[in-house]
Amino acid sequence: MTPPFVREFEATLPVHSQFVLWGNRHDSFLVREPGGARPRLLSLPDLLWETLRRNGYACLLVHDPVDGLRAHLPAGATAEDADRAEDAVSRLFTRAPRPGTLPSLEALRTLMAELARPAQPIRAALAIDDASRIARGATEMEPNERDFFRFCAGLSRLAAPVGARTGRTTPLYNPVIWLADREGDLPAWLTSANDQVRSIGLPLPDLGDRQATARLLMKLFGVTDLDADPGAAEACEAFAAQTDGLTLQAMIEVTRLARDHGLTLTGLPDAIRVYKLGVMDNPWKREYLRKRITDGQQSIPRRVVGQPQAVTKTLDILKRAALGLSGAQQASSSARPRGVLFFAGPTGVGKTELAKAVSSLIFADESAYLRFDMSEFSSEHAGDRLIGAPPGYVGFEAGGELTNAVRQQPFRVILFDEIEKAHPRILDKFLQILEDGRLTDGRGATAHFSESVLVFTSNLGMNVTDDSGRLVPHVHPGMPYEELEGRVKAAISDHFTRVLGRPELLNRFGDNIVVFDFIDDEAATRIFGLQLDNIVSRVREEQGIVLEVTPEAREALRTACADHPRMGGRGIGMALESQFLNPLARALFDRDPAAGAHVRVTGLRREGDIVSLELA
Repeated sequence: MTPPFVREFEATLPVHSQFVLWGNRHDSFLVREPGGARPRLLSLPDLLWETLRRNGYACLLVHDPVDGLRAHLPAGATAEDADRAEDAVSRLFTRAPRPGTLPSLEALRTLMAELARPAQPIRAALAIDDASRIARGATEMEPNERDFFRFCAGLSRLAAPVGARTGRTTPLYNPVIWLADREGDLPAWLTSANDQVRSIGLPLPDLGDRQATARLLMKLFGVTDLDADPGAAEACEAFAAQTDGLTLQAMIEVTRLARDHGLTLTGLPDAIRVYKLGVMDNPWKREYLRKRITDGQQSIPRRVVGQPQAVTKTLDILKRAALGLSGAQQASSSARPRGVLFFAGPTGVGKTELAKAVSSLIFADESAYLRFDMSEFSSEHAGDRLIGAPPGYVGFEAGGELTNAVRQQPFRVILFDEIEKAHPRILDKFLQILEDGRLTDGRGATAHFSESVLVFTSNLGMNVTDDSGRLVPHVHPGMPYEELEGRVKAAISDHFTRVLGRPELLNRFGDNIVVFDFIDDEAATRIFGLQLDNIVSRVREEQGIVLEVTPEAREALRTACADHPRMGGRGIGMALESQFLNPLARALFDRDPAAGAHVRVTGLRREGDIVSLELA
């Protein structure tokens, strides 16, 4: 009952002289014993040695950059085991390597030649650990490195199988086992164009392996019989589900971390978060968060004006996230983002402002807000900015803007603005984030989004193409909100299913699509008042001048700036800038009032396109 890759390796020993084992090579591997005995966790060298010994091999030599070349002896090996391995090495090689030495490539070639075509019928194997680092690169090798791998390719075809009198008597090769991070780290002409070299991937453990490992690790918490302790059994199953994407060795380290911090079984989720994110403090569990969200029901509507439905639904999703109930209907939801919001609606109505408000509300810090303008990602290769360039490309070492930011600060509100403008292939990256809560960059480092809130904004549904190919409004101010919401959601669904062919991405958003309404006259007046008050405050802070706007001047400005709110709050701000802020700056420059002066705006005067202020 060994892992599938080991059974493949064992079954093909008669036909392959070299193997490339790549992928999850630093993990511990679960070996289930016959007869219902307790499973064991073995390192890869121990697992290979048990397999080889079972097939009549006398020793396993391991070459790595730290310990050099040595005969592998697992924990618990006896002096007799060591003597047997030493005897096999001395009989197999003309000049037996001294343990711990790091032979040159030339010396390694000699050892490999004697191993592959032994003078005596001795079965042995050589595992070359960290094979990915032998050469500078699979396509950029020094002459001696290229000659070494050419020799290895030729040797694989000239190797001779070795028979045995007992055990598995079928002739088996004395294999060279390359242990690499990726299959492509070794020359392609060595691995893919050579029938004598077999490439075997080592995958991450599946749920069954994680469940068995979790049961093994329960004894560290004093649990010996899960059947008699339903609470411990539930915690064990949750532990296995929450470690999706982690190795079995990582599960071992998580339990050590939990014990080091004095955590019990119920604290294992905190240990998993610390292992993944590197932080113990969790803003989502701060005592004051519930009060902040409650207070947000009054403060956010003052900041995001005229959007009661959008604010209410957003706060509902935040309450769900704060309680840890996001995706609770799923069997394994813990790794998914804390919250996912899809803001849709007209431009300038508060979508971005609400995302900033969420960041300030949850993390008490607007710097935890990270924004990506997806119009900058309209080409397919622009996706490298998010996760970093692939190995071998310029900028590979820098990593990705998104993955780096999340690894540095995992507690974030991340805004992907105008998502419909991104290239469809880039959208595929969000599938893994929304489903598994993680994303791996070009360097192989994983960023975890389990503590982040993701916000997507879109203007989809505002306009549609008519029969003549022109864009015409699909929704308009004054339309009942229910009708506007239905039209916008239908347009979003049509875009993701028919236009992009990505219905699975739409399904990940689920019912988290929040539709914003047009700004009505009342909201426009309130937004105008807030922005005008901001200007008055800024003049006082920057210039020390007391600025007063009379009711008559204020009403004239409101009529000029807020009577046509189709462009939303942003349009009101642009109108206020041209109708008031620019004339004010001109007047202050001309008059140059001293600090502490009182400036009174009594009205507006227009001469063509030029607006001037009447000051008193």
